[in-house]
Amino acid sequence: MQDTASLWPDIQTAYRWIHSAAHLLDNPTGEPGTRVRSRYQGVLGAMQRWCNRAGTLVPGIQHFLKVTRSDWPGLFHCYDISGLPRTNNDLEHMFGTHRYHERRTTGRKTGSPTVVIRGPVRVVAATATHFRTFTADDLAVVDPSDWMLLRRELDQRRHSRVLQRRFRRNPDAYLAQLELLLSS
Repeated sequence: MQDTASLWPDIQTAYRWIHSAAHLLDNPTGEPGTRVRSRYQGVLGAMQRWCNRAGTLVPGIQHFLKVTRSDWPGLFHCYDISGLPRTNNDLEHMFGTHRYHERRTTGRKTGSPTVVIRGPVRVVAATATHFRTFTADDLAVVDPSDWMLLRRELDQRRHSRVLQRRFRRNPDAYLAQLELLLSS
């Protein structure tokens, strides 16, 4: 107990700042992003100004301030846009759930290559169906030209994947065919 007693004042100081910052970002009263940003700047200003009071934890506080500065541009959008996940952890959970279910249904231990090819459609569709059920009437309002454009993009991705497979299976034949195309 006596060995760590000298560390406690630094820990208490740093904890108060970090706890205050976390409480503001939790935003229990539902304040708008501008208000949260303003109050959070106040906490960060106090941390910056009184950083030396954290003693041995000064490098940790400085790192916290540095990371916060780098994240600053996108830190407060979630308070102004309804339904926007607050952190990347929420997004990671959403994609992780999709990955888990895909692995479970296919029996694969690694991610499916089709996520690379059809990801913009499959992941969005899987995510959207968690929030509501779609009917045929919902799908009927889709613009056919938008649908065809998306199909073309997906086919281009699939075609490039096929070409990669042809190269991996027989690189000499693939390169010979490319030389023929270039010479004609």
